[in-house]
Amino acid sequence: MNEERDDYAVSAEFYDVLQARRDELRVHRLYAHAVGDARLGVLDVGSGTGRVALMSLAESRVAVHAVEPARAMRAPLMSRLASLPTELRDRVTVHALPLNEAALHRVADVAVCHNTVAALPPAERHALWPAVADALVPGGSLLLELPPSRLPVHDIVRALPIQRFGEHEYGGRMSMSTEGDRIRTRFDYWVRGSAGLLREHTETFWMWPASRDQLVDDLGRHGFTAVPGERNPDVLTVSLPS
Repeated sequence: MNEERDDYAVSAEFYDVLQARRDELRVHRLYAHAVGDARLGVLDVGSGTGRVALMSLAESRVAVHAVEPARAMRAPLMSRLASLPTELRDRVTVHALPLNEAALHRVADVAVCHNTVAALPPAERHALWPAVADALVPGGSLLLELPPSRLPVHDIVRALPIQRFGEHEYGGRMSMSTEGDRIRTRFDYWVRGSAGLLREHTETFWMWPASRDQLVDDLGRHGFTAVPGERNPDVLTVSLPS
C-alpha cells in the first residue's frame, strides 16, 4: 500500500472558510448541465472538499466516484458526505488513490476535473488521461477546468475575502509568480481576534501552464476529441468515440 499523500495540510483548514462559497457557484455554473445529463455515473477527479461531488449528487441520479488522494482534503470531504441522508451516501464512493491507481473501468459517462489539472506536472497529466479514458464508457465526456495558458508576466497578488466565525476573523491572500517553467502559488492565511493576530500559516503550490490547444493535442493521443463548437473560456470539453 502506497503512503497516502498529505498535500494541502495547511490549506484544508482554510479552503472552505475562505473560498468554498465562491467555488460552489462556479462549479454549478461550469458543470451542472453536463452532470445533469449523466446516465451511468459521474467521475470527480481531484474531489478536494467535495464541491463537484455534492453538486453531482444534487443534479443527477447516478453513482458518483470521488477521487481524492490527499488525506487533508479528504477529511472534510468525508465529514461533509457523512452528514448527507443515506440515499445520497449510497450513491457516492470515495477513492483515496490517484486515478491511475484506482483501477476504475467504465464506471461513468461524465468526468469532471475541476481545479486540478493546473497542479499536475506534465508527466502526471500524461498518466491521468488514459486513466480517465478507462474510467469512462465509449461516448463519455470529460470536462476539465483549464490551467493558466501561460506564465504570468508580473507577480499577481489577490486578497481572499475575510470571514468571521464568532469572535475570530479569517483571511489571507494568494500570490502568484513565475519560477522557471512553473507558477509558484503561495497562500498566506491568518486568524485574528480582538487582541490582534492569533495565527499565521503559509502553504506553497506549483502550477504548470498549458494552452487549450496543447491539452487538446495531449488528450487526442488517448482517444479524446474536442466537442465541436465548445469554446467555454474556462473549461475544455472532450469526448471519447461511441
